[in-house]
Amino acid sequence: MKTLILNGSPRKNGDTVSLLKILKKNLQGEIKVVNAYYCNVAPCIDCRYCWKNPGCCVKDEMQEIYSYIEECDNVLIASPIYFSELTGKLLDLGSRLQTYFSAKFFRNDMPITKEKKSAVLLVGGGKGSMEKAFDTAQILLRDIKATNLFPLISFHGTDDSVVAEDPEILKKLDELCDFFNS
Repeated sequence: MKTLILNGSPRKNGDTVSLLKILKKNLQGEIKVVNAYYCNVAPCIDCRYCWKNPGCCVKDEMQEIYSYIEECDNVLIASPIYFSELTGKLLDLGSRLQTYFSAKFFRNDMPITKEKKSAVLLVGGGKGSMEKAFDTAQILLRDIKATNLFPLISFHGTDDSVVAEDPEILKKLDELCDFFNS
């Protein structure tokens, strides 16, 4: 069992990461966490290389991530919410999934044959909405064949409470572990 976690948080000890630590304790198998703010992944430059060729012409850490995407069983997108959207660095990383969209629609190719289980974990404070970020995450997951989607796990109240102590969130994390581990 292999699980890929795409972490969009810039805070190494923030609310998103605190939930990922809890989750990782109960996940079985190999876990690869890609921290969008601390990895060497450039955003897509729309060069259209992937319209005619497999992969991406930009050579950075994304090459390793592509390999893991193609072989993993589970994918989790975890992010704080900034202006009702996934964080910018996570969107940069997500833009590089364009190669899978291009494979399907321009090259009539399917580089990912293995269906994956997936989930989205969103946390935030303020007054924004989770819907736009969840929609964006679902688009990214669909293009990497991570279509067996667990219901959204979200917490909108980090300004006033500690998410890692919320009983409902902890219950949902346990359910997600069961889903990914089965």
